[in-house]
Amino acid sequence: MNNFLDQVILGNPIQNYFILAILLLFVSMIKRYLSRWLATQLYKEVRRWAPDIDQHEFSHLLLVPLEYFLLLVTFMLTVDHFNFPPELDVPVYNGYTLKLLLHTIMELALTVSIIWIVLRVIDFISLMISKSADLSHDITDNQFIVFFRDFFKAIVFIFGAIAFIRILFGAVLVNKIIAGLGIGAAALALAAKESIENLICSFIIFFDKPFRVGDSVRVDAFQGNVEKIGLRSTRIRTQEKTYVTVPNKKMVDSVLDNLSLRTHQRAVLRLEVAGDTPADNLIKVLQDIKQLLTANEKVQDGFIVNLNEFTKDTYVIQIIYLTQVIEGVQYNALRNEINLAVIASLEKRDVKLSSTKVEIHEK
Repeated sequence: MNNFLDQVILGNPIQNYFILAILLLFVSMIKRYLSRWLATQLYKEVRRWAPDIDQHEFSHLLLVPLEYFLLLVTFMLTVDHFNFPPELDVPVYNGYTLKLLLHTIMELALTVSIIWIVLRVIDFISLMISKSADLSHDITDNQFIVFFRDFFKAIVFIFGAIAFIRILFGAVLVNKIIAGLGIGAAALALAAKESIENLICSFIIFFDKPFRVGDSVRVDAFQGNVEKIGLRSTRIRTQEKTYVTVPNKKMVDSVLDNLSLRTHQRAVLRLEVAGDTPADNLIKVLQDIKQLLTANEKVQDGFIVNLNEFTKDTYVIQIIYLTQVIEGVQYNALRNEINLAVIASLEKRDVKLSSTKVEIHEK
């Protein structure tokens, strides 16, 4: 038996391969029980700060990448005691040998594992904060969480990219890149001018708060609900249910109408009445419309109903009224009710329009 274990394959005795396999199998078995126990213990502590977090969410976020990290570290520490087979140490490309290539792959795998853990930690912290933010009525807290979560993730990716460059090309190239960034900072800032402006505008949006996630806004030719505020752009779901991406710079520089912050809705109705209409009939129509608006509970006091202007062919009746902030079907039903009542009044008083043109404006 000892002779069999002492046999050398690819520069290492079979005993070393058995030790590697046993260690990996042992760690694979232990990590499951260890993760369950660790999850239970950590979850008890976590519940003090975020009682609404489910244990399954906690385990899914942190313990899965930690398990892979544990296996990878065990493999690397064990393989470090192996002798690399001389027959496999062959050149691969431009002076790089297979040994160096495998070593680089393991370093990259370890870096990816660490980045994965850090990203999950950021997700877990944001989850804890979001659970607490859900208890408040201010939706701004949630959009802050999403924004800064993406911001810190971007920073982690930048450091991860630097680590990848260092592993693949060495520290000399990293130092040259950093030095180049210092020398060419002006050129880099000029090239990334739009991106930097959008990033700065994203901070302006969060601190100035001209709108929030969930608000209905109108900017340029687009109107819809804000679904996400990112580092570079804002996503809007339009009334046509399309998904529009607007740069944050435009959201800050353009004239933006936050429809969610309005206190009333303003409707304007313009009627062009035939010029041969008797004055008595015209006065009765104006009285009917005033009574109609007064009787409607959803119409605010202070409405305007008057003979705004007239020409030789037409009398122009102007109707301006404010309603409560009601959206969608309810607002359309109210407007339909008032419009039909105005038409009925015109028919009752035998008042005809000079043309079929009726202008209705919603503000």
